[in-house]
Amino acid sequence: MKPTESTARLYNLSYSEAKTYLLATLFIIGNIAVPQLCHLASLGGPRWLPIYFFTLIAAYKYGWRAGLLTALASPVINCAIFGMPAAATLPSILVKSAALAFIASAVARKTKSVTIAAIALTVIGYQATGTVAEWCMTGSLTAAIQDLVTGYPGILVQVFGGYLLLRAMRR
Repeated sequence: MKPTESTARLYNLSYSEAKTYLLATLFIIGNIAVPQLCHLASLGGPRWLPIYFFTLIAAYKYGWRAGLLTALASPVINCAIFGMPAAATLPSILVKSAALAFIASAVARKTKSVTIAAIALTVIGYQATGTVAEWCMTGSLTAAIQDLVTGYPGILVQVFGGYLLLRAMRR
């Protein structure tokens, strides 16, 4: 594939590379700091879905390993230190986060570019997977679709903000 304006340099780091852990740590810090800012506003977490943003960036740019480290550590550390997300919601958030890591990496690997359509496909994919998983875990469709109902601003930020940040990160 010949490089074009929309082609971004994407990586697939391995667990044996120190860079994987360094980058994951930076993305985890982002996934800790941004949710704290969002939680200053009423319904900030459920509305803006900040716990997923840097997982999207990590997995799309650096592969599923960096994404999965970010996806699993971020919610657990946030819950342990700040109590948010609530421990009862951790299983569904971890499923969505892990799905995001794998889907973002797969879409990036397949498209080899950063486009709004590719990022939107990624976000739709992990939200659909997570909604079905949460519905199965809780037995409540109402709880399962809450990210879609309340979190649509965060979904839009993931698509458009993720696109802009990934484009800015290209080399």
